[in-house]
Amino acid sequence: MQGNRGPQHNHGHNRQGEYLKTDGPNSNGQQPETSEQTNPNAALTLDLQSFRKPGEKTFTQRSRLFVGNLPTGITEDDLEKLFAKYGKASEIFINKERGFGFIRLETRIIAEIARAELDDYVFRGRPIRVKFATHGAALSVKNLPEFVSNDLLEEAFAIFGQVERAVVIVDDRGRPTGKGIVEFTSKPAARKALDKCNDGAFLLTAFPRPITVEPMEQFDEDEGLTEKLINKNQQYHKEREQPPRFAQPGSFEYEYAMRWKALMEMEKQQYEMVDRNMKEAQEKLEAEMEAARHEHQVMLMRQDLLRRQEELRRMEELHNQEVQKRKQAELRQEEERRRREEEMRMRNEEMMKRQQEGFRSNFSENREQDMMMHMGGHGMGMNRNSLGGNSGPANSAAMASESTPMMAGPGNNMAGGGQSGFPRGLPGPGDYNKQRRF
Repeated sequence: MQGNRGPQHNHGHNRQGEYLKTDGPNSNGQQPETSEQTNPNAALTLDLQSFRKPGEKTFTQRSRLFVGNLPTGITEDDLEKLFAKYGKASEIFINKERGFGFIRLETRIIAEIARAELDDYVFRGRPIRVKFATHGAALSVKNLPEFVSNDLLEEAFAIFGQVERAVVIVDDRGRPTGKGIVEFTSKPAARKALDKCNDGAFLLTAFPRPITVEPMEQFDEDEGLTEKLINKNQQYHKEREQPPRFAQPGSFEYEYAMRWKALMEMEKQQYEMVDRNMKEAQEKLEAEMEAARHEHQVMLMRQDLLRRQEELRRMEELHNQEVQKRKQAELRQEEERRRREEEMRMRNEEMMKRQQEGFRSNFSENREQDMMMHMGGHGMGMNRNSLGGNSGPANSAAMASESTPMMAGPGNNMAGGGQSGFPRGLPGPGDYNKQRRF
């Protein structure tokens, strides 16, 4: 692409998929005159909000542009003004000695528009070079399981640092190819993920096949290699002496060209053989892994069964111990009850024995007192009649108070002293005279 490719008729996409006409700088690097002379960028019709996807992360390294072949003496402000129509920019850097710089725009689509319009644009007499900058924090992921999505891939690598983008590559039918791309916001995070995954086995699903991580190889497929970028040295002119052609059979070129084809065919067969061997090895490993998985599960089940049996045996022992303790406690309670009953029986027998002995002793004493009182009563009557009053009622009352009261019998005055004034329980003179008559 030669000459001035200024973006005077370039367009940007709007929300409906149509193109919006944008007026870029002219060939002299100046903005065209508009109706609003006070603000040259006011006439731009580029709707930046139309180029942002819902939930899309902004100002990522995917929207970072490399700007080369800059004029001498350009400043960061000049570069910012050059990209002003594409929205607010960040990370503006210029290497004045080598004449290149970097600028980061809001989204990838805006950066694509800026690259398409400003690449080869003549700025202050020099055609500048605009292309996407190499993503220094991008990793290539291989051996992805079948059921890994973009979200799961981003979630898995987020443990190493902030992820800008995670993509699972699919074929034209939408089936996963087992490959993916993970882009971090910083190089230390990418380096950490690369080292960790290479040192260990990083698994994304239940299938125990680890993924492999490698630095991302950057290819500018949209740009390719233009003629002006080729180094036109002596070898270049020698190789370009002849145009493209088919080698004539029997010629020197044809002989060696066919030998080259045979070598490339051999290389292709070797790659196919390696692929077949790898596929057979993978199938064998999967079969062995499945058998080992079943064996491991059986071993775990056996261990769990042994553990449960041990727990059951221990529970039975505890139950037996508890039953034994309960029986012993019941036996102790029964013995204690029997001992208490025996003590109670012995105590009752002792009390009954004592009561019987006390009754007998009391009966004997009462009988003796009764007899003594009978005998004493007759004596006192006789003395009173014979002696003529030496012993009167006062002496009889004193004697009655010192002795135990007698039981009432026939002839006794139980209500108190009789006619003679004798105390209750003692025979009076009348009783004595009655006995004499009998």
